[in-house]
Amino acid sequence: MLRRKKQRISHKFTEKPDLFDGLPDDLVISIISKLACSASSPPEFISILLTCKRINRLAVHPLVLSKVGFKVFALKARSWCDSVHRFLKQCVNAGNVEACYTLGMIRFYCLENRRNGTSLMAKAAIKSHAPSLYSLAVIQFNGSGGSKKDKDIRAGVALCERAAFLGHVDALRELGHCLQDGYGVRQHIPEGRRLLIQANVWELASSLNALVQRKPPELYHRRSNYQHNSLKTSSGCPLLSDFGCNVPAPDVHPVNVFLKEWFESGEAELAQGLRLCSHKRCGRPETRAHEFRRCSGCGMVNYCSRGCQALDWKLRHNGECGPIGRWFEEVDGGMEEVVEAEELAI
Repeated sequence: MLRRKKQRISHKFTEKPDLFDGLPDDLVISIISKLACSASSPPEFISILLTCKRINRLAVHPLVLSKVGFKVFALKARSWCDSVHRFLKQCVNAGNVEACYTLGMIRFYCLENRRNGTSLMAKAAIKSHAPSLYSLAVIQFNGSGGSKKDKDIRAGVALCERAAFLGHVDALRELGHCLQDGYGVRQHIPEGRRLLIQANVWELASSLNALVQRKPPELYHRRSNYQHNSLKTSSGCPLLSDFGCNVPAPDVHPVNVFLKEWFESGEAELAQGLRLCSHKRCGRPETRAHEFRRCSGCGMVNYCSRGCQALDWKLRHNGECGPIGRWFEEVDGGMEEVVEAEELAI
């Protein structure tokens, strides 16, 4: 009897209270929300879910799903499956604007569900999500998902203005080119050039900020490359993208990487005659033949927007492009013009 009592007493004293179980759900949900917002990759978010059963249960709370950051949606095309689709839909239902944009782009371009994809991007755009506003502008400029008659250039300019106001660099660049060319808006060359300079200043500031946040060895390496490339300019000072600058390339949104992988990895094939945007960091495909405009200099590349054309010119095309006059294709012993005037990008 004495032995049994001793065992019970010792067992009682060895039990330690779990303080985590005593925390209220509201506090735990708030902590998980901050972790989900700051997660830098999908595996990091998954590791949070696997911490314990309670966190796994509370992590699907709408408040947590509404705070999930865009880096968690950096999906690989080969990893696309029904469970990933369901997770995105849960985040959309929780009001996550990044999930609305990501799933909207995937449904519009990859799954060819144009109406639903547009509505999801519009849902995010209503909440002032700049990438959604710009993507909708590109759709309006090209009449994507419809015919040439569905183009609404003025609507595209208006969407670019709103996205540029929110600080979207590509939208600001696109708006500057529209003003310079008089495309969808009254031509105003000085104002267009001012917007282009502003876009490039923002791009340079963003690149330098990204360099500061990198690890020291990588920072030193990137800084050396930046200085080396800057010295290649004729004036010896760092110019800007639309004016010949070699600044570090801006970060790409994860959904653009997904689109590129989706159509280039064999997950899906473009219909015959359709092309991807030639800007390697875009990933947008045509939804009908000859939707994108070709470079007027060489006729060998095509772009979904003037912004993509300017960035691709900086990254690679300025060393490849060469004027060839008109582009002809030999058919039955003759020459047939294959580029329409309205699809040429100046």
